[in-house]
Amino acid sequence: MLVLNNIEVVFDNVILVLKGISIEAKEGAITTILGANGAGKTTTLKGISGLLRPERGDVTRGSIEYNGERIDQLSAHETVKKGIVQVFEGRQVFEHLTAEENLIAGGHIVSTARMKENLEKVYEYFPRVYERREVQAGYLSGGEQQMLAIGRALMSDPKLVLFDEPSLGLAPMIIEEIFGIIKRLNKEENLTVLLVEQNATLALNIAEYGYVMENGSIVLEGSAEALRENADIKEFYLGISSGEKKSFRDVKHYRRRKRWLG
Repeated sequence: MLVLNNIEVVFDNVILVLKGISIEAKEGAITTILGANGAGKTTTLKGISGLLRPERGDVTRGSIEYNGERIDQLSAHETVKKGIVQVFEGRQVFEHLTAEENLIAGGHIVSTARMKENLEKVYEYFPRVYERREVQAGYLSGGEQQMLAIGRALMSDPKLVLFDEPSLGLAPMIIEEIFGIIKRLNKEENLTVLLVEQNATLALNIAEYGYVMENGSIVLEGSAEALRENADIKEFYLGISSGEKKSFRDVKHYRRRKRWLG
């Protein structure tokens, strides 16, 4: 469904952020991109969803194809009409609107009848959002806001949803619930998911395939099962080495680079 072919992204015509990355997301599957802060994960999602230009970024090399059609020069509203929606890091709801008004804003490209159907579907997946539908979004808890952000994305009938750090800042029980819902949406709605996460354990438990990014490049890829068993992933992302847990601070950066790229 989605193919990134040798993508380079430059900001302000000077700063090279993505350095020739290639990624595929199969239809009906969950694909994850792992990596530390600053690796280029969010920039990758914004390149797909058309949000680079407002931040003075641009795809300067390579191509992004969605269902065989190039989309790397489309604006954000055009990509939404194609069926691609991004759920942003940090939730970013409209705080002064009610929860239901946030959902309606997300469904602005569909018909009135379809909007009503989508509202019912969102409330079915997120009963707590239904209970809080008349409350201003700024007064919702972090978990409720994340549910609202996902629900808002579903209102436009997307075929591909880009999730940016959905676990960020949430309590463990809420994280488990959110990831369970993402998995349900994938299975029940045949929703294709591209998931950016720092929590490799969570991501690899629901994904089918994964990529590891570092400094704007793909340094490792494979099936989720293979990545879970990979010694480097265990040591640097799952915190396990030879049966012992380790801190990232205990591992020198050059060791990782030497092992993956050498």
